Amino acid sequence: MEICNLLSTESIVSIVRASSKKQALQELAAHASKISGQNDRAIFDILLERERLGTTGIGRGIAIPHGKLPELNRLYGVFAKFEQPIDFDSVDDQAVDMVFLLLAPENAGADHLKALARISRMFRDPDICKKLRAAKDDNALCKLLLNETKVKAA
Repeated sequence: MEICNLLSTESIVSIVRASSKKQALQELAAHASKISGQNDRAIFDILLERERLGTTGIGRGIAIPHGKLPELNRLYGVFAKFEQPIDFDSVDDQAVDMVFLLLAPENAGADHLKALARISRMFRDPDICKKLRAAKDDNALCKLLLNETKVKAA
């Protein structure tokens, strides 16, 4: 499972304006709705439900909110950078500036877990994180995230 299989140019957003975790999840759900064809409220509810189980803020300014929806037929990803870092209740108490939202079909099972592991590996690479943070627009982010050679984790 490669990052480019989860994203498209339409699912990469360089600037999201949000002042809270809830508002960030609403913005991400609205964007995910456009690419997946699913109801934005249903996506938001699934994300909020997952956050109640424990934060998806994994540390170092990164969050990976995720959830499963029965109507989906494949995995969908949305990558976004926040205009200003926001409190995401992260495990290290650091505000989040980058997020990778993952939506999966209810029956995705191992594919969902493999995708989460792949996203996590990508974010563990400090060089990739540095390049993603330095990218100034959607086009630069697309080149980084959709180009296999730049995103493959060691």
